[in-house]
Amino acid sequence: MDKFVIRGGNPLVGTIRVSGAKNSALPCMAAALLTEEEVILENIPQVRDIETERKLLESMGAAVQLGYGRAQHRTTICCKTLSDPIAKYEIVKTMRASSLVLGPLVARVGMARVALPGGCAIGGRPIDLHIKGLEKMGATITQEHGYLEARTERLKGAHIVFDKITVTGTEDLLMAAVLADGETVMENCACEPEVSDTAALLTAMGAKIEGAGTSTIRVQGVTRLHGARHRINPDRIEAGTFLIAGAITGGDLIVDNCNPEHLGALIDKMTEMGVHVETLAPDQLRVRADAQLKAVDISTEEYPGFPTDMQAQFMALATQADGVTQVKENIFENRFMHVQELVRMGANIKVDGRVATVRGATPLSSAAVMCSDLRASASLVLAALVADGETILDRVYHMDRGYERIEEKLRGVGAQIRRLGNVFGSAQ
Repeated sequence: MDKFVIRGGNPLVGTIRVSGAKNSALPCMAAALLTEEEVILENIPQVRDIETERKLLESMGAAVQLGYGRAQHRTTICCKTLSDPIAKYEIVKTMRASSLVLGPLVARVGMARVALPGGCAIGGRPIDLHIKGLEKMGATITQEHGYLEARTERLKGAHIVFDKITVTGTEDLLMAAVLADGETVMENCACEPEVSDTAALLTAMGAKIEGAGTSTIRVQGVTRLHGARHRINPDRIEAGTFLIAGAITGGDLIVDNCNPEHLGALIDKMTEMGVHVETLAPDQLRVRADAQLKAVDISTEEYPGFPTDMQAQFMALATQADGVTQVKENIFENRFMHVQELVRMGANIKVDGRVATVRGATPLSSAAVMCSDLRASASLVLAALVADGETILDRVYHMDRGYERIEEKLRGVGAQIRRLGNVFGSAQ
């Protein structure tokens, strides 16, 4: 398995570029299942989950071309023939987003067989909300041998109220609704930018959608969709991770190709801590931390609140803030697995249920640590950037699921970081 070796102590200085959002790219790739025509997606990140999605679509009969470098991170998908509408376990076992093919497959061909998803073990992300919505739209769902099977002659519009806010559930049922007969009204929807990004692609394909990005979405079903070209949003979580990297190292970092409007909750908390975050351009932020940071409490919430996907990274920053920080995790019940690894590096953190209490500022020291999930991996990289000595991070394949060649990007702004192994070269 690949490892990162990081020697801390260097302030990050320069410009670092954000890739496209993995969590937008995955539903947009799934949306290509809804048409026989070609869908071209630009600003696709070169991460492991995208490669998994490519394999998944190809296994169903789609033609997928992934291009990087001069091809500007572009993918071309043509789902003219879907010969095998099954999301096989051996492909999707490492990726929760595999459930996103359920809605489009049922809408397009009237049948889907999807393995119950895997991915990061950060707590329950139940697929039951997807199932309830599809059943309201007329699908018959059965479960056996670890697979969900959905069948219908044609989906029908319905009034769907989500029991709890779900990003993938909103995206999945939105994709199902665009080809359903009649109107679908969905309430208590996720408002995340990734939902709006998916809706923008669907609209470009001919879907009739109102309210994406708000809690109520209305969809008028159409009989068919056509091909389209769409550029994926910048990754707000990668951008946020780089903002914290600049702050935690006391650097002077420009974060390029980001959307500051998607980072409001994080920027507000960093500003409260004493970090200087300045908007240089509509797609560019500058971060500097030239004074002792102050402790600030956070509580994760659905967008536009503080994102759960930034909780672990913020906790690493909190170890360097003067005072007591309380971190409350409201979204996932098992998202403190990075805590013990940070403690191994010298952090003073106590966990009580869904609340972690961080006492700082504490000097961190190098250690051998283990990455347990995607965002936990990012928090350990951030901690290692300020730790005394050389930290070794094992199981960085978690990082490769959502961050594009992060070691090269960080090295370009002054970090002492190297990879042992080959990117994407180790088994999961």
